[in-house]
Amino acid sequence: MQTNSHTDIEIVSQIGTKSNVESLAQQWAKKYVQNLQADSSVTESDKTLNLAQIVSPAGREKTTQKIIESLRSVSAKAWNQTEALLSEQVKLHSIDPSVINPWEIAADSFNIYQKALEVYTQKATLRPLALVVQLAQEGNLLYEQALEVYTEQVAPNQLATVVGADIGAIRKKYTSKDPRVIGFVTMQFHYTSQMLLQQLDPIERSLIGAYFKVIDDHLYMPLQRAYEAAAEHDYNSTVMSAVRKLLPVSTQIAKNICQKIIELYPTYRSISGVLSDPVVKISSIRDVEMFQVYLWVCALEGNIAAVQQELFPLCVMLYPRLNVQWEIIRQMLLLLKQEVETYITPEQNQTLIPYSQALWNMFSTEVIG
Repeated sequence: MQTNSHTDIEIVSQIGTKSNVESLAQQWAKKYVQNLQADSSVTESDKTLNLAQIVSPAGREKTTQKIIESLRSVSAKAWNQTEALLSEQVKLHSIDPSVINPWEIAADSFNIYQKALEVYTQKATLRPLALVVQLAQEGNLLYEQALEVYTEQVAPNQLATVVGADIGAIRKKYTSKDPRVIGFVTMQFHYTSQMLLQQLDPIERSLIGAYFKVIDDHLYMPLQRAYEAAAEHDYNSTVMSAVRKLLPVSTQIAKNICQKIIELYPTYRSISGVLSDPVVKISSIRDVEMFQVYLWVCALEGNIAAVQQELFPLCVMLYPRLNVQWEIIRQMLLLLKQEVETYITPEQNQTLIPYSQALWNMFSTEVIG
């Protein structure tokens, strides 16, 4: 799924004369833009009156300034929330406290948000604002209008090329100390994004939220690791063909699975609410995508180290605190296996089966009850 700056690693698998094939990173970015969604709380009158102003250079600058002014205080509050959630896990999981540096984590998050906001405010060719207003007046859905605007200005997928490598470096830095530290990092970013978005108007929230989601996705998912592993394969290898086929539909796969889980467990509640709540649903879809990326990494690397070192410890540390039951995870893995089989050939599926089976075994009742 996360991708890189033009001067840093950009994985483009090649074979023969195919020198300009799309990288996995480019595919991820394209998929992301195609899946843009707007905040459902925005009313028709909000759209008509505010969209043109908010997407204008002055409007984007105003939104950015609002966020910058509160970023430091929000970052501190986010760490307090992270610590409240996970402080007991340090002792429970025998994590060396010295590898968790709240000031370093807060500083890294601050820098990433600054870069994201710089991209958001970059000058770019906008469609005439009169046309944007006309689209709103004609009753088009906000996400369609936003998509029109994004394709003409600096889009979230361009943010991915700016911060992808940076976030990949952050993941590598913290996971090299202790893979479980990434749990503290992801929650710090998660709470920071939530608090920053809460103080914005609905349309601002829907637009800037798309940029924050890029950050969120890159942190939770080992996308840089997937790209680097892909670089070691021939373009037409069976495993690369499987990943290329699955990547564009990974969000749809995640949505399908989450909808089935909601139907199976209509009254189930996590710490954030029932599964059908918008906030919970977004997080659930992201988590299913995260499992998919880890599955790809294992297949591309030819071992289950990524799951053993990162995913499994992270889940064991976070999910009980978030009131996510293991039965839900096992049901998700079963549905994931079924969904994947519908999109790829049996030969391609054979490259994933050993690793999906390993995932199933690790999260089995025999292991974690």
